[in-house]
Amino acid sequence: MGRVGLGLAVGCAAVSCAIAGVLVGRRMRNRRKWARVLELLSDFDEGCSTSAARLRQVVDAMAVEMHAGLASDGGSKLKMLLTFVHRLPDGNEKGTYYALDLGGTNFRVLRVQLGGRRSTVIRHQVERQPIPQHLMISTSEELFDFIAMTLKQFVDREDDDINRELVRSRELGFTFSFPVKQTSVTSGTLIKWTKGFAIEDAVGKDVSQCLEEAMTKRGLDMRVAALVNDTVGTLAVGHYHDEDTVAAVIIGTGTNACYVERTDAIIKCQGLLTNSGGMVVNMEWGNFWSSHLPRTSYDVELDDESLNRSDQARF
Repeated sequence: MGRVGLGLAVGCAAVSCAIAGVLVGRRMRNRRKWARVLELLSDFDEGCSTSAARLRQVVDAMAVEMHAGLASDGGSKLKMLLTFVHRLPDGNEKGTYYALDLGGTNFRVLRVQLGGRRSTVIRHQVERQPIPQHLMISTSEELFDFIAMTLKQFVDREDDDINRELVRSRELGFTFSFPVKQTSVTSGTLIKWTKGFAIEDAVGKDVSQCLEEAMTKRGLDMRVAALVNDTVGTLAVGHYHDEDTVAAVIIGTGTNACYVERTDAIIKCQGLLTNSGGMVVNMEWGNFWSSHLPRTSYDVELDDESLNRSDQARF
């Protein structure tokens, strides 16, 4: 082999060694990264693991808090809010229904036509509308005026067939997924904002009234026929499809649950009776879980990031 050939061979060998070194290095780094991933997963699993004995303690604690919350307001980590919903859809509903869903940085308006046979939805229309960030920290009048304006635009685009079907003012189901103290099935006062909202003048106000005033201002002939949160709405849909459904759970930005309770077990009802003998209770159980389940460093980081985003939205 000549000098040139020898030089090429040595050069190729050097390049091959360099490439091999890079590949080996990458593999070692990947192995170290993978080992770190496994370590983090193991740490996460250990931090979140809950023994059967601990779960039984949580169940017992929840039962105690539920009874306390049904007995009086403010005496439990579970708010056990009355919804005044004592009758759920059974699948025989017919006609066109409207709904407004406000529970985060977007809200939805929808129209559904039911055919009267269980699980029969003839047609439905849904529109999603983002809420401008400045309205999340402005005034209740500005927020609900924006919502009413969007709702009116949606209603104005109705099909002629639906218009002919409607012979009375439209009724609206209002899903408002923030803590509310219900005063009736159609009304309730806002307890506090969550999910980045910080409209101070709305706290303590009847949110249905705020919406109805905004709709009247926009010339929209519509009234709130039911005020519920997303958990109660989920229960209603479940019961529409299956009458054995008696509870619903939400796991999303937050978590919550509701269920059908006997009215005679709700001591704070003060003798309030219903035709069905039951009422849907909104548990508002987020605070309960935060105080009874393990809290890891990941929870702390997530909460801190959520607070930072909330502050950025506010300012």
